[in-house]
Parts: sequence; structure tokens; C-alpha cells
Amino acid sequence: MSDTILVDDTGSFVEITLNRPERLNSFNETMHLALRAAIEAARDSGARAILLTGAGRGFCAGQDLGDRDPAKMQAPPDLSQTLTKLYNPLVRLIRGVDIPVVCAVNGVAAGAGANLALACDIVLAAHGAKFIQSFAKVGLVPDAGGTWALTHVLGEARAKALALTAAPLSATQAAEWGLIWKAVPDAELMAEARALAVQLATGPTIGLGLTKRAIQAASANSLDAQLDLEADYQKICGETPDYAEGVSAFLQKRAAKFTGHVK
Repeated sequence: MSDTILVDDTGSFVEITLNRPERLNSFNETMHLALRAAIEAARDSGARAILLTGAGRGFCAGQDLGDRDPAKMQAPPDLSQTLTKLYNPLVRLIRGVDIPVVCAVNGVAAGAGANLALACDIVLAAHGAKFIQSFAKVGLVPDAGGTWALTHVLGEARAKALALTAAPLSATQAAEWGLIWKAVPDAELMAEARALAVQLATGPTIGLGLTKRAIQAASANSLDAQLDLEADYQKICGETPDYAEGVSAFLQKRAAKFTGHVK
């Protein structure tokens, strides 16, 4: 594993830290591939939740523009290739993995770094953090799912304003607008994020994964299609040991002990 990514397997959830603090954790190809490999390894190892954060004073400044210096290039880059090969598979992986992905935004999240955070399932941000759609400053379109996430969550008016002006959005405002789950004091961010990861990692994993799938499908489905999807997923959940355990614990007035197993 590249040292651009730090991985801590706690035994219940896996904590992954972007680790290029001297570059505000901006992405190069090495970090892309290492992050993707870390998420895949967490999924395949049976981890029941993932916590993503950044080292140093920032979460992620997006693409490392040092790799895009026009003075060092003989022709304009084909940025579609960067998206197709690196960013898009990463966003699809985060959205598609059937365990909760928590993001703790510890500082500035700019460009694709902001949209990487927004691809996660639950986002907490330190009060000092900011979300910046910085693409307009370099003549680009928001990517890594940014145009989708902003429009679906905030609506066209706010999405356009944030994207066209590159105005910083504070963590507090992002929470008030519903773009993220909550803003917390800087000193409390990681403790709260880890407690949340533990809560999710000890929950009914199959049900949580299917809940994630169902909510992500809802924006594209009709009500009828969503009702059918809920019925299909409820059948799967009802056959898991965690459902039996949850009902038994409720009836016996005790805390449930979920295993996350299918059978």
C-alpha cells in the first residue's frame, strides 16, 4: 500500500486517511489507486463500515495541479481520461459498496475533494472546514459527481451559484442546507466520526447496505418502482439473523447484538 494512504483496521470499521498533507491531500494517480485499493480491501475483508478523512490541515484539495502544468506539457491534456480511469471508478465504488462510508472532513475540501466527500454516505465536517467548487477558477466543470450531487441535494439555483462563483461554503452552512449530515467543533470531529463508525459497524449490516442502495435509487425511481424495490429488499432483510435478533432484543428489552451475516 502506498504511503499516500494510511489504513487502520480497528476490527469493526476501517479508517482510511488521505496522506499527502504537504499538498493538502490533493490527488495524484498513486493516491487514486491506493485509495481505491484500500476501499476494495476493506469491503473484501468483511469490514462493516469505512471512515474516510484527511491528514494535516485539509481534507482534500482535489486534483494536484502540479501534474497539469501547461508549461511542462506538449499538448492540452485529455481530462476525460482522468475522470474515466480514476475519479469516476472511485465515486462509483464508494456509492456501490454495501457498507456505510462515513467521511470526516477535517479542513478544506475543494474541487474533486469536495465531491469525493459528498459521494460518501454520512458526512461530518469540522466547523473550520469549507467546501469549495473551485473548478470555475481554472476553467473547468465540476466533476467527480459534483454537478449531480449539488443539483440533487441543493437544487439548481444553489448548485449553479456554488459552481459558477467558486464561493466557499462553510461547514455550518453546508449542514444547514442539508448538503452534509452535521458540522461539529474541530476538536470533536474525529471522536464523533469514530463513534458513528462504530455504531454503524455494529449494526445490521445487510439492512444498512440495502437501505443505502434503496435511498440512492429513489431519485431515479417512480413511487411504484420504489415500493417494489422496498418489498424486494425487505424480503432479503427478513431472512437475515439480524432481523430475528433485532425483534428478539426488542421484545426482551435488551440491546441487540447484530452480526452482519446473511444467514
